[in-house]
Amino acid sequence: MRIAFFTETFLPKVDGIVTRLTRTLPHLVAAGDEVLIFCPEGAPEGHAGAQVVGVPAMPLPLYPELKLALPRPAVSEALERFRPDLVHVVNPAVLGLGGIWLAKTRHLPLVASYHTHLPKYLEYYGMGMLEPLLWELLKAAHNQAELNLCTSSAMVEELTAKGIEHTALWQRGVDTELFRPELASSAMRARLHGGHADTGNLLLYIGRLSAEKQIERIRPVLEALPQSRLALVGDGPHRQQLERVFEGTATTFVGYLAGDELASAYASGDAFVFPSSTETLGLVLLEAMAAGCPVVGANRGGIPDIVNDGTNGCLFDPDQPASLITAVQRLLGNPTTRAELRRAARLEAERWGWAGATSQLRNYYRQVLDRRPLALVA
Repeated sequence: MRIAFFTETFLPKVDGIVTRLTRTLPHLVAAGDEVLIFCPEGAPEGHAGAQVVGVPAMPLPLYPELKLALPRPAVSEALERFRPDLVHVVNPAVLGLGGIWLAKTRHLPLVASYHTHLPKYLEYYGMGMLEPLLWELLKAAHNQAELNLCTSSAMVEELTAKGIEHTALWQRGVDTELFRPELASSAMRARLHGGHADTGNLLLYIGRLSAEKQIERIRPVLEALPQSRLALVGDGPHRQQLERVFEGTATTFVGYLAGDELASAYASGDAFVFPSSTETLGLVLLEAMAAGCPVVGANRGGIPDIVNDGTNGCLFDPDQPASLITAVQRLLGNPTTRAELRRAARLEAERWGWAGATSQLRNYYRQVLDRRPLALVA
């Protein structure tokens, strides 16, 4: 197959969408597919055997890490030269809308996927009143596609309830060879502590430091459990505010980590705490589980697809402020229970390889192509 992706985010940015794409591409190419990616400028010209076309972009004012790439004639020309069998638009916003238009005007089969719960983000940027309008815009865009893929069963249900048609689940995946318990390191643990004494209660957050991640929720946990320590791995537009929020606590701002260093950080924590209630999946939770780090996540969105409360992690109620404290206490309080959760978390992660997720995706592509009239596919 010849597949053209349009994505609003790609390398060098680090997020769940980029992780899914960069882990999917090698498996597509290994299966014999040819892949072209349109993304905001700044990415390498190729990745894992796929060709990458960078499109001039400007930073989003409220979120400078996210760049808006405006479609232009060069995009259409590159698409014409590539002659795709199918177009896949990832999280359509601006560049993705151009991808939808190009696919429809050329009668190309169109798949879209939903990764970021943008309507729920609005309230964290003071624009909650726009949520109904955004849902209408998303519905108009996604309903152009023959298939809309979601990364959790909760998102399949919610998008269907909002009037988005032809939804299906794109199963999760994680790199269990990179993220593994054996990479736990005393040196990394010391780095995560940032000079604070090691009390055996190291809480870990890995991800973007942005408002919608609700990282402030961890501050009361540190106050209720004074022996706990917190390492925040990542960066983002909310960092300066978070530095003020966590001032005076045993918190270390580690910055971005990647590769083996990132995997070692996951494996070296005592508990991975993920306070966000806006996740369509929560890929970092699955990475933590693969590394054998017990996890605490919100009983909301896509997270319950990953975390079975009391079996491979702990869930908290995001509507009950004290619930996160209770969940962390449950996880840290009993070493035997924690060890059992570590083992169960790793076993759960081992069920979800990227090869299986990509095989499922290719089957979806074939189904879409098989449903198209031959005159349009040609």
